[in-house]
Amino acid sequence: MFFRPWNTAIGDMGYALSRLEIDADYSDSESSPVGDENDGPRSSSQIDLDHEVAQLTKLRSSPHERLKRVLGRRDEVTFSPVKMLASREGNYSGRGRFSAADRCHILNKYLPVKGPSIVDQLTTRAYVSQFSNDGSLFVAAFQGSNIKVYNADMGLKLQKNILAKSLRWTVTDTALSPDKRFLVYATMSPIVNILNIESAGTESHANVTEIHEGLEFSGDDEGGYSFGIFSVKFSNDGRELVAGSSDDSIYVYDIEANKLSLRIQAHTSDVNSVCFADETSHLIYSGSDDNLCKVWDRRCLRSRGKPAGILTGHLEGITFLDSRNDGRYFISNGKDQTIKLWDIRKMSSNVTRTPAFRNYEWDYRWMDYPLRARDVKHPCDQSVATYKGHSVLRTLIRCYFSPEYSTGQKYIYTGSHDYCVYVYDLVSGAQVARLVHHKSTVRDCSWHPYYPTLVSSSFDGDIAKWEFPGNGENPIPVHNSRSHRRHID
Repeated sequence: MFFRPWNTAIGDMGYALSRLEIDADYSDSESSPVGDENDGPRSSSQIDLDHEVAQLTKLRSSPHERLKRVLGRRDEVTFSPVKMLASREGNYSGRGRFSAADRCHILNKYLPVKGPSIVDQLTTRAYVSQFSNDGSLFVAAFQGSNIKVYNADMGLKLQKNILAKSLRWTVTDTALSPDKRFLVYATMSPIVNILNIESAGTESHANVTEIHEGLEFSGDDEGGYSFGIFSVKFSNDGRELVAGSSDDSIYVYDIEANKLSLRIQAHTSDVNSVCFADETSHLIYSGSDDNLCKVWDRRCLRSRGKPAGILTGHLEGITFLDSRNDGRYFISNGKDQTIKLWDIRKMSSNVTRTPAFRNYEWDYRWMDYPLRARDVKHPCDQSVATYKGHSVLRTLIRCYFSPEYSTGQKYIYTGSHDYCVYVYDLVSGAQVARLVHHKSTVRDCSWHPYYPTLVSSSFDGDIAKWEFPGNGENPIPVHNSRSHRRHID
C-alpha cells in the first residue's frame, strides 16, 4: 500500500480521505462490485478444485463413512442434522459421538448471515475488527486514535477504550497476544506500541492513565528515515512479533529481549502483509506491492539470505495474507480483484521474468479497476485456485479462512470495496453469502472461532455483527441453485 501521495508529506496526506466516508453513489441494496459502467460481477461455470487441499477440506467437513452408509445416498452433498443426530444416538458410527468432521458438516451450514446488529459506531473509519483466538475478546480499531476491546463472552460489552499514541494517519493493524494479556498496535510509523489490557481501568489514554510502551523497529542505520508498519502479528508463543513495512522489509521483534532481532529486505515495494505459517513460527509468509508472495524459513535465512521460495500469480499488489496454519497453504487478497489459494510446495526459487501486463494507467487508491484487465491471467500463475466477485480498492482489504472448529475451513471470506462481505466455498468457488449493510468500504471482518457470528468493520464507522438466524429458523441453503457462482481457476 502506498501511504504517501506524490510530493506530499505524511502529515499533509489525504485530508479528504480522513473524514467518515459514506459514498452517496452507492446504496446499501444489492449493488454490484465497483467498476466501469456495466462492469458488474461475471458469472461462469463452476470448476471443482482438483487438488489435495480439496480432499483435505472434504475430509474435515464430511460425515463419517459409516454414517454415510447408514444414511444412504453416499453422493449426497448434505445430510439432515436430524438424521445425523439419530445416527449418533444409535451409535451407528461405532464412536458413540460425532467426529470433528461430523460436527463441521452440521455447523458449516449455519452461516452468520442474519442482521446485522450494530456493535459500535464512530465518526471515523473503522480499520480493524478481530476476535481473539479463543473468541472471548474482540478488538476494533479506528482512524481517529481509538482502539476498543470488547468482552465477547458478555455480548460484546466494552472492556477497554484505548486512545493510541504515536498515531500517524491511522491505526493500520492490531494484534492480541496468545494469552490475551497484551495488545500491540501499529501506525504509519516505525514504532509498535504494546500495552497490558488486563488492568482494571476501562479508559486507557497513552501514558496518561496507562503506559503504552513503544517498541522501536527502526535500526541505528536508518538515517532518520521514517517508515510505516502495515501488518503486525504475534508468534504462537507470544515471544515475538513479525511486521511488514513501507520500506520493503520484514521485521521480527524479540519481546522478551526488548530488541529488534531480524530485518529482511524482502521485496521491491511495500510489504503490506506478513504472517507466521504455523505454530512453530519458523516459516513466514509475506505479500507485497511488487505482486509477489514469498516464503521465508528463518532456520536457513542467515546462511542463504534469500527466501525459501517465491509464488507468482497476482497481476497487482497484494493487500493481505492468511495462513491455514498447517505450514503449507495460505490465501492472499490482491488489487487485481482476486483471492488466490497457494500451496508452498509449488513455489519457485526465483521470479520468472514475464512481459509487462499493464497497457493502461491505474491507481487503486482512487481509480476503478479497468474492465479490460479483469480477465487477464498471469502466464506463470502458481496458485492453486482463484476466487472472484469482491472488489479490492482504496485500502488493504483483508481475507481469511473460515474457522476450523465449526466449518473445517470450508470457506473463504473477505471484505470488499462495494460495501459487502463475501463468503466463498473453498472447493467449488461458489459465492455462498453476500452480506449487505454498510455504506462504505468493508476493510476487515472476523468470524468467531466457535459460533456462527461474524463482525465487520467499515469506513462508514460501523462495527456490525452478523449471526445465524435464530428463533428456530432453518439454516440457509448453502448449495441453493440460486446462489451466485464465481469463477475458480
